[in-house]
Amino acid sequence: MATKPTMLTAEGLKNLEDELSFLQNVKRKEIAEKIKVARSYGDLSENSEYDDAKNEQAIMEARITTIEAILKTAQVIDESNTSNEHVHLTSVVTVEMLKTGKQAKYMIVGSGSNETNPKEGKISDESPIGKALMDKSVGDVVEVETPGGVVQLKVLEISK
Repeated sequence: MATKPTMLTAEGLKNLEDELSFLQNVKRKEIAEKIKVARSYGDLSENSEYDDAKNEQAIMEARITTIEAILKTAQVIDESNTSNEHVHLTSVVTVEMLKTGKQAKYMIVGSGSNETNPKEGKISDESPIGKALMDKSVGDVVEVETPGGVVQLKVLEISK
């Protein structure tokens, strides 16, 4: 079965490559040193520093594996071929919540990209709001099922 590509912005790709480089070239050495120091304390069976360092190493190695898997299927979104007529990956969408009149701005990012960050307004194309907004145009109204109930959103602006 073919693996689905991970859609990334150019910035998202660079961030993952930088994180991978940091983990492989800096963090690995730091953790190896922690393990070496902890070993010097003697009995490993009751050595919490050693256990902590080994756990940290396992978490870091899992993250390295995850990033490598993402990068293998990474596909950078070519923003030069996109317009602002419809919502697509990398679109910045300004919406109005019809019930409250409140406005929000979201950037639509790929779901497998680790770029999602709701606090920064970066939402996945597979999140309820992201999915509802995909391919919509200015003026369209969508209904989204959220944990707080159904919300109606009107697309006010689409930009890059």
